Amino acid sequence: MLSSQLSNVLAFCKRNSSFYRRCLLHMALRMCVRFSRVAPRLLWDSNALHRALVPSSRIHLAGLVNIQGLDTTPESWLGCRRFSSVPPSSDVTYEQLKKLLAGGKSVIIDVREPWELREYGSIPGSINIPLGQVNTALQLDPEEFNEKYGGEIPQKIDNIVFTCLAGIRSKNALDMASELGYKDVQHYPGGWQDWAKKEHQN
Repeated sequence: MLSSQLSNVLAFCKRNSSFYRRCLLHMALRMCVRFSRVAPRLLWDSNALHRALVPSSRIHLAGLVNIQGLDTTPESWLGCRRFSSVPPSSDVTYEQLKKLLAGGKSVIIDVREPWELREYGSIPGSINIPLGQVNTALQLDPEEFNEKYGGEIPQKIDNIVFTCLAGIRSKNALDMASELGYKDVQHYPGGWQDWAKKEHQN
């Protein structure tokens, strides 16, 4: 009975192919209209997105799945992760800089001009690279860097702290280093002015 009805339907479709195509087109258009109404809600409503991605039976078992240690959030189904929008601080205080110097694992770069260091002084253990030379200096060969600046060139993963007179040039140097691929760069906003003041107080 069912096979004869199916045969009749197929025969009708063959005889009325244009009508059949119009029906299919109509159905496709209706589906597109329905999707266009639902899509914005799927994009903005995380619950709707979850329902669209996870079968209803899986949603009812969400509690059990979470107990088993699996993530059923929409982000996990999309292969996304949530990251904190708060970037780590790039500023270093006087006290933090003292600890970094004592540890000997950070590279302290003073981006003032050489005459400023001769006239006002410098932070012990720092390397002097004027701001205008920072971009080029960080791309030199290790031997050439050592010969020109009297220290080892920092690696991409090394902690670098830039300092200047009052924090303006050191922030510019930080941005340059970040653009070159250095991952752990900071600067001392207080600069030499704050350092000299704190050292005098101590």
